[in-house]
Amino acid sequence: MLDLEFIVANPDAVRDNAKNRNIQADVDLVLSLADDRKRLIQEVEATRRRQNDVARSVKGKLEDVKRRKLIDEGRGLKEMEIGQSERLKAVESRLREEQAKIPNITHPNSPIGKGEEDNIELRRVGEIPKFDFQPRDHVELAEIQDLIDFKNGAKVAGRDFYFLKNEAVLLEFALVKYAFETLIGEGFTPFITPDLASLEIIEGLGYNPRGAESQIYDIEGVDLGLIATAEITLGGLMKDEIIPEDRLPLQFVGYSHCYRRESGAPGRVSKGLYRVHQFSKVEMFIFTKPEDSDAAHEYLLGIEESIFHGLGIPYRVVECCTGDLGGPAYRKFDLEAWMPGRGENGDWGEITSVSNCTDYQARRLNVRFRPEGKKPEFVHMLNGTAIAISRALLAILENYQQADGTIVVPEALRAYMGKDLISR
Repeated sequence: MLDLEFIVANPDAVRDNAKNRNIQADVDLVLSLADDRKRLIQEVEATRRRQNDVARSVKGKLEDVKRRKLIDEGRGLKEMEIGQSERLKAVESRLREEQAKIPNITHPNSPIGKGEEDNIELRRVGEIPKFDFQPRDHVELAEIQDLIDFKNGAKVAGRDFYFLKNEAVLLEFALVKYAFETLIGEGFTPFITPDLASLEIIEGLGYNPRGAESQIYDIEGVDLGLIATAEITLGGLMKDEIIPEDRLPLQFVGYSHCYRRESGAPGRVSKGLYRVHQFSKVEMFIFTKPEDSDAAHEYLLGIEESIFHGLGIPYRVVECCTGDLGGPAYRKFDLEAWMPGRGENGDWGEITSVSNCTDYQARRLNVRFRPEGKKPEFVHMLNGTAIAISRALLAILENYQQADGTIVVPEALRAYMGKDLISR
């Protein structure tokens, strides 16, 4: 969350920022609650000072009448302090709740806009394939090669679930292995994370685990939810920790299943694997010093690009506008792959994103580092998708298809697949 002192000192800028990001946040209520908190803290402190004065006086030489009077006053002060502390606790809880709704500040280079249609393309990499036949979409290709079973996925679990089969299974494992070898080579510590996290951790990373608009599956009867990304579990690893400065940056890469209640409306753009309720993902996460986070952001973006360049998938890099940032991100880049089966003539579709969340998540989770000889400071936290398996599969099937419906295996994956062609 944003620093309360920053909000109090810059209310107009905070209001404008929330408006630009299309996020409902009551800045005036936060300011009012902050004033109430300040007043109650002063009242509690004044009551405690009087309690201490009374306690010292009672220990001195006093007439019985004065002593009894002070003892009675002390009892009254204790009850007063309990009431004041309870009111303070309630105000602080409400203040944190409302403060948490205020989004992070925004990088000055992030374009102002309402949604992904206002994102700005920065560059394109790779050649868009030119087919001498009418390209198929990945759903048709998967049916030809018996790779994905959407029908039985829906029968077993509901719409937008699926079974991977045959070479699609091998492709998933190959992509995971390829991504992990790349990231371990960069010095990242590998993890397989839990698929569940406490609602406190989910909220701490800036996700809404409750309510009609939540995309999180929460588990009835327990304080747990299914994670939407390993960003949640990797970020939660360091909750309430103070990291020695010489250990930074911490670079983690995690594999997990991801669960999201969102699903696409029926249609060519969101059909098949593009927007599903469950998929696997390899996620990158960095904890770093504030002065290093901009460079870390570019570093993660570079890794994402190298992964998809190595797969031979044409992609473009876009700068996300304010309305497409969500709450925690200070700045975000997306990679969009060319998908020949998307739309009528092919189109770009998001395959990864990488976000610098500065200290926004760290304040919520109390993750700090200790500079030598100084007080602890909040770290900056960054996350980026190495590979979202479902969309990577989609991009491979559609870009590497041949006229007879077979699919060439990208050269980077052939050693893991044990074959160079998917052919039923």
